[in-house]
This record gives sequence, structure tokens and C-alpha cells, in this order.
Amino acid sequence: MRTDVVICGAGVAGLAAAHALGRSGRRVLLLDKQSTFTRAAKGEVLQPGALEILREWGVIARLEERGALRLSRLVACDRHGNEQMALEYGALPGQHAWLLAAEHATILRALAATLPDTVDFRQGVLVREALRADGRVAGVALKNEQVRADLVVAADGVSSRLRGTKPEKKDYPHRLVALDIPGSVKPDFTAYVSGRGLRLMYPLPGGRVRLYVQTEPDELRGLDQDALRRWSDGLVAELPVLASLAIRDGLATRQLLPVSRFLARKLAEPGLALVGESGHTVHPMAAQGMNSAIADADRLAFQLASNPDPERALRAYAAERLPSLVRIGQTSHNAARMLTDLSWVGRTLGRRALRHTGRNERLRYTVMHNMSGLGEHPLSPLDRLFQLGLLPDPRASRRPVWA
Repeated sequence: MRTDVVICGAGVAGLAAAHALGRSGRRVLLLDKQSTFTRAAKGEVLQPGALEILREWGVIARLEERGALRLSRLVACDRHGNEQMALEYGALPGQHAWLLAAEHATILRALAATLPDTVDFRQGVLVREALRADGRVAGVALKNEQVRADLVVAADGVSSRLRGTKPEKKDYPHRLVALDIPGSVKPDFTAYVSGRGLRLMYPLPGGRVRLYVQTEPDELRGLDQDALRRWSDGLVAELPVLASLAIRDGLATRQLLPVSRFLARKLAEPGLALVGESGHTVHPMAAQGMNSAIADADRLAFQLASNPDPERALRAYAAERLPSLVRIGQTSHNAARMLTDLSWVGRTLGRRALRHTGRNERLRYTVMHNMSGLGEHPLSPLDRLFQLGLLPDPRASRRPVWA
């Protein structure tokens, strides 16, 4: 079999790549080893930059038809609910000055339902390996078939069979327990700082709440039902705002998530491009992972449309995305470290940075703009001193000049 593009993996990255490349008129074969979309506590909050891309594909309208929720703020609070920093997304430019929350499987189905006619989507198909010829990737091998293609897109996640080299992952010393809880909370993406780390919460459609709880790696290992209930009661005692939620009801379907970060040394080689988690992962604290994958797909399609030479286009894609992903990774890492580091030094610096950023309009707007995916304005070393309150910022009361 032959096609223009074969995409391996139908998560957000693969589906987004199928949209972006299929809309250019290319014949796209999208393959995924799973026979159906499964529920997972990941990729549930879309940033404004991704929303602008998805609107053109008809995905936003479909998500909102299915009850997706607009979140107006990203907020960091202390354990008593006192706001330390609030990012007001309504202040951003553009048509989508908000976050959009929906269950991960709902986002996947919306992407799949709006694929262009040029895309042939097949589920339950395992890609075994990449085919190589004349020094380039020339297709993929399936169980009983070979697919030849001008371009192979690896969107098959951290354990990619196509990437070629094992990523140098950096694991965080904590885990995240994801709970799906019945109830309602403010339309905010809210991080709470406690003595035991991060508690992250936001509403989902259908009168449900997603709660992430930072834990030690083995904190829940071997706990029986009574011990789990005591553990959940301890969460409420530690964080009174949780008292209104039926946390015990989410224990049976809890998911324990390891947390790591990595960036592949290269995002492309002749005949092959990496998108999404096959090329990079970040801590979920800043809601950047899924949104970065959508941006990967958009920029890959842009470079292929702009360059008549496909290999030149792949090099341009890698040259454009790598510096951006370095900055996104650092933003996510800094945000995570600010709230999850339990060492004395980490807690002191993190809480201090949180307070001073929250009081500084210029820094607050810059951080929000960077996280939104609408354009990057990196903080300078001097800004880092302002964040820690080591120097007064004379421009703290107004938005940055570029805004």
C-alpha cells in the first residue's frame, strides 16, 4: 500500500497531525493500536493558542455542543483558599480568551469526527517498525502489510517504536493521583499549595471535578479500602475547600500517574517527523502538553506547505519547534517546581516567587501569555529577581509594553 502520509498514533497529536496535513490535500493514513478511545486523566484543558487552531477545524463547536466548559482563570491558592496568584484569561487578546475543559476521550472523539475526507482512520492496527530505504524513513511495517509513504509522522507517545532513540527522561520525585469526583466548583483551573505539595482542581462537564493530588511514589501502595478512606479524609482535613466534594466516590477509579519530562534531541529526520509525546513531555501543572502537540501538528503542516522540498521542510519544522519546546518545558518545570518542591529551600523560594509574581501585573500577564500559546516573551534574568522579590520592579503596576 502507498499513501502520502502515514501517522502512527491517534492521540491528540496524531489526530491533530491528520487534520493539519489532511486539510492540505494530502492522502493521510492514520493508524492506532487501540480499537477504541479509552478514558484517561490527561489532556483535558485546552489553552487559547490551541483553541484558535481547533476552531478552524470545527472542533471547538463540537466540543461545546458536548458540554465543554470555559474556564476563566488559572489560580494558585494557599491551603485556606486565599489567592496568591490569579491569571485572568479574559485579559488576553483574540477570540478565545479562556481555557476549555473537556474529558480527554471527548476531545479525541471530536477530533476524529471532524477529520477531512482525505484521512483514512484505522483503529486496532499495530505499527511494528519504521521502514528505511536510501538513508530515509520510507514507510511502516504492520503485521501483514507494509505501507509506503512520503512522510511518516510518529505520534505514538513516549514509548514510540519509530523515534529510534530512547529519550533521556527526567522523572519528578513525586506522583500524581487523579480522581474523578461528582460535584461542582468555580470555573477556574485552581492549584492549591499545601504542606504536602500540589492539589490541582478544575470542573469537567456533567457535574464532575478533576482533582490531582501530589503523593510520594509508594504512598498508596497496599492500602485497603479503610486506609484509602482515611487517606481521603486526610486530604479534606489538610485542604478544607475539598469538604464539599465527595472525594471517597472517586477512589475506586483513581489513576496513579508517574510524572516526567523530556525533549528529544531531534524532532525530524529524512522522511520522519515527531509530534506530541513521541518528541516531548512536560509536567501537567501548566496545562502545556496537549496544547504543544496541537501546535506541533500545525507548524509541521505550515512548513510542508511553505517548502517545496519535503526534507527542507522537516528541517525547518525541527528548527522552529525545538527552541519553542525548550521554553515551554522550562515554563512547565518552573511552575511545577514552584508548587511541588517539598524541600525547605524549594518551599521558601516557590512560595516567594508565587506571591511576588501574583502582585506584579507585568510578570503575571507575561506568564499567562506564554502559557496560553499565543506567543512567547521569555522572562529575563532580571525578571527572575523581581519574581523572588529581591529587587523592586518599577513597571510592576502595568502590562508589558509589547501587550
